[in-house]
Amino acid sequence: MTFALSDMKLLSHDLAQGEPIDDRHSFDGGNVSPDLRWTNIPEGTKSLAVFCHDPDAPLISSTGNYGFVHWLIYNIPPDATHLPQGCKEYTQGVNNFDSAGYGGPKPPPGHGRHHYFFWVLALELEPVLADGLELAKFLEKVEPHVLGMNRLMSHYEA
Repeated sequence: MTFALSDMKLLSHDLAQGEPIDDRHSFDGGNVSPDLRWTNIPEGTKSLAVFCHDPDAPLISSTGNYGFVHWLIYNIPPDATHLPQGCKEYTQGVNNFDSAGYGGPKPPPGHGRHHYFFWVLALELEPVLADGLELAKFLEKVEPHVLGMNRLMSHYEA
């Protein structure tokens, strides 16, 4: 499968599609990762991954990637059905704050509304990827193994 939306669903008690993100999930307001739940995991899934990306951020990497990565968590076993608020389990990738784990919304002052896409990926890949991957390297490794994916988008404005 290529990167395309599937029948998977990504839901949250803390986020609603197209609605504002509460301050407790922002970088300066608590920096607590939101609760995320998923359904309709494809048959053959061996691991799951979640990431949060802000395409509105004025950041372009040396590899040509744009936007800001706020969270990458992977090596989630296929029988997991959710990530609780403040999740520190599983393997945490590196965000664009140059740290591992969740880094909440923090758009530049006066930059307006930013959109935060929370993605879930179902992979036909055993949960054995190394710690500390950046999103571009992670996606390069998993793209041929994606069985399904979907997203939830919320927004935040400082």
